[in-house]
Amino acid sequence: MNKTLIVLSAAALAGLASCKKSDFEGYTKAENGLHYQFFNHDENGTKPQIGDGVSFKYVFTLYPKDSLLVNSSQVSQDGTGITKFIMPKSSFVGSIEDALMMMSVNDSASFMVNADSFFLKTNQMTALPPYVKPGEFIKVNLKLVEIKTKAELDKNQKEQEDRMAKMAEEEKPILEKYIADNKITVAPTASGLYYIETKKGKGAHPKPGDIVTVQYKGMLLDGKEFDSSYGRPEPFKFILGQGQVIPGWDEAIQLMAKGGTAKIVLPSAIGYGARGAGGVIPPFSPLVFEVELVNFEAAPAAPQMPGQ
Repeated sequence: MNKTLIVLSAAALAGLASCKKSDFEGYTKAENGLHYQFFNHDENGTKPQIGDGVSFKYVFTLYPKDSLLVNSSQVSQDGTGITKFIMPKSSFVGSIEDALMMMSVNDSASFMVNADSFFLKTNQMTALPPYVKPGEFIKVNLKLVEIKTKAELDKNQKEQEDRMAKMAEEEKPILEKYIADNKITVAPTASGLYYIETKKGKGAHPKPGDIVTVQYKGMLLDGKEFDSSYGRPEPFKFILGQGQVIPGWDEAIQLMAKGGTAKIVLPSAIGYGARGAGGVIPPFSPLVFEVELVNFEAAPAAPQMPGQ
């Protein structure tokens, strides 16, 4: 019993020694130099390690000015305010990475982080921003939403790769069935493009570098419309052959003449490929377009510099 009490007392003293009084009211100073204040804390919860995936919300303000630097709710791409990244090595002692590694899922806390080190070491800037004075601190409020271990991330990555491989394998038979069901008899081009002329245009064909004006409707193979220029104030314009549109379009529009219309069926390799688009076009999706070439014209010549 006495030995147990001695051990516990030693552990308690070590814990007290590792945490010191902070210069900031309401905060405690950790061994790593971080000044912290927990609002919600699971002492025994799992903490993130280097290589883990972390999801968290944050608000950065400059102390003592209390001016807002950034709020994750205003910059997150999906509007949730949640930021995700793979836990890196700490960029300096007392960094935000160190702060996250003190937290468990659902913990919320405030940390005082040295502004000089954050901007110069974490952000690798060559100088402090003009609104930051040397020696100032950033008050970092964090809420840890989720931790995924490296093993979980690797498993998720493998599952995602398997799903993508399956979708890639399924694309060809799906496209072949569509071609057969719709009695499309034209031969595909070398790229796999099916160009079905529905109204013959007049005159020459546009060439790369021309500015083309088109009306169009885009659909998935099941007929679901994902985009259309009809109903907009003006038709769609772009420079042909400059990569401003998907490769299938750059190829197909060159086969048209002014006033002509066509149905274009294209594989994902010359569409949006493995990435899909905008959440409405899945990866490895063949696409169907109904296109009208309204007009085209040569792009204006670039002005010559004196002496040319």
